[in-house]
Amino acid sequence: MIRQYWNLLKTTGISPYIWTILGILPFYFIFSQTLSTIVIVTGLILTVLFFVFYRLAFISKSWAVYIWTVMLIGISVASTTLFSYVYFAFFIAYFIGNIHQKIPFFVLYFIHLVSMSAAINFELILKEDLFLTQLPFVIIVWISIIFLPLSIRNRNVRGRLEEKLEDANKRISELVKLEERQRIARDLHDTLGQKLSLIGLKSDLASRLVYKDPEQARAELKDVQQTSRTALNEVRKMVAEMRGIRVKEELARVQQILKAAEIEFHCDAELPVKNVSLLTENILSMCLKEAVNNIVKHSDAANCHVALIQSPKEITLMVKDDGKGCVTEADFSKGSGLNGMRERLEFVNGTLDIKDEEGTLLVIKVPRFVEQKDREGAK
Repeated sequence: MIRQYWNLLKTTGISPYIWTILGILPFYFIFSQTLSTIVIVTGLILTVLFFVFYRLAFISKSWAVYIWTVMLIGISVASTTLFSYVYFAFFIAYFIGNIHQKIPFFVLYFIHLVSMSAAINFELILKEDLFLTQLPFVIIVWISIIFLPLSIRNRNVRGRLEEKLEDANKRISELVKLEERQRIARDLHDTLGQKLSLIGLKSDLASRLVYKDPEQARAELKDVQQTSRTALNEVRKMVAEMRGIRVKEELARVQQILKAAEIEFHCDAELPVKNVSLLTENILSMCLKEAVNNIVKHSDAANCHVALIQSPKEITLMVKDDGKGCVTEADFSKGSGLNGMRERLEFVNGTLDIKDEEGTLLVIKVPRFVEQKDREGAK
């Protein structure tokens, strides 16, 4: 039981020793002073009621939170004026900081601040000896009344936002996996499916021609052999793409492709790519590859410029050529690969912009994703 209680206090982010001392102190303030029996009994009842109401406030919802908190503030003010005990305010400040709703938080925050400030000033005017001897601690409590609820609320809000960000990143990761599975299925259907069907048809044809027309049968079997080799090469290519390609490696391949196409290659890249997932870098590499393939196939360009710029929030990849005109949105449905680039970028919150600058300029931007973990506050 004691261990569970101690562990519960640790979850508040404040030392269990502080909570324990603050829970014992009211009894010291009651019995250390020369007070009448009625006042002592009243103090004991108020102390017990405070901790009962405090528990009820934590498990309450909606309007009940106002009632219990106002009663707690009333007990705290009474303890301050009767026994010079101001430390209940620390409990209340912690509780108010854990209220999620904005309006209840600020209403109760100001009620507590105004009430305790008035009680503390009242005690200062009366110049109670016990109150004046603990004045430095009273000032600390008053500062806590001001800043502790705000600090706890900001921590809880930040924790909830970071948890939502983590959930969103997990969802994005799941969507990326789903999209990649669908892409693999499309590639298998478009490449292997067609070629395997062709191999089956030609094999059936060759089996029927083997006795009637051996020469034609041999020709069909040769086509089957060539088709199977092509299918094998495409499978190997698909597997290589699934392994993931670094931007640095893709730049080296791009340079070789452009050199073979007799296109001058100009590169200004900040390497290596830092603080991004392998998935994001792989998508950048695939977009770079597709952009350069389009330049080689369609642009009739003499020069190709590639720039990679890294900033704290995003990575920008620019691919520019001096070819025969700008690519338009209509090209996204003409098998140029631009539609596939845009689909892949969408799953990492990336963007693709096309500009006409004496040729075609593709501007690809992907954000840096930073996952953070924290847990939501208590209220």
